[in-house]
Amino acid sequence: MSVETGAESREAIREAIIARNNATVDQHFHNENAEGIDLAIGVYTDDIVWEVPARGLLLRDKATVKAEYLKIFAAMQVHKITNLHRFATEEWVFDDSIFEITVKTDGFRNCPFPPGTRCSMRLTHAFQMRDGKICRENGYEIWRRADDTDRVNDDIPADAVVTVFD
Repeated sequence: MSVETGAESREAIREAIIARNNATVDQHFHNENAEGIDLAIGVYTDDIVWEVPARGLLLRDKATVKAEYLKIFAAMQVHKITNLHRFATEEWVFDDSIFEITVKTDGFRNCPFPPGTRCSMRLTHAFQMRDGKICRENGYEIWRRADDTDRVNDDIPADAVVTVFD
């Protein structure tokens, strides 16, 4: 019979919290589309802070975030997503990805490129977690023209997950 020490118990609790946080972010990302948007924002706390500093956006309630997401979904055609890195702690989940998209409309508020531009956007999310929900979502965007070989020069790990949509 094994007796769990206090340190082992604390580590097991820590690992369970991190697993729950990762599952929450997975649910959020999986439902970031027009059909699943209610499930995506369903993992937010009521006092969500949603921020995209590069485009000057700061939103503080689920309804406004939902409306912003719906405009974004309509404004882009996603060609490919490359998931580079993800790590989590008990309080934060960080996700680093590259989105290859075409901007279709002006639905991306303060977007640095006009509609019709094919872009490679490096997007790092910092999700602050509270009790298994997202209380802050910061999206750090680096916008580049997809054909700009001077700026689109990313170190893609061998185990990166690539999803192609067209």
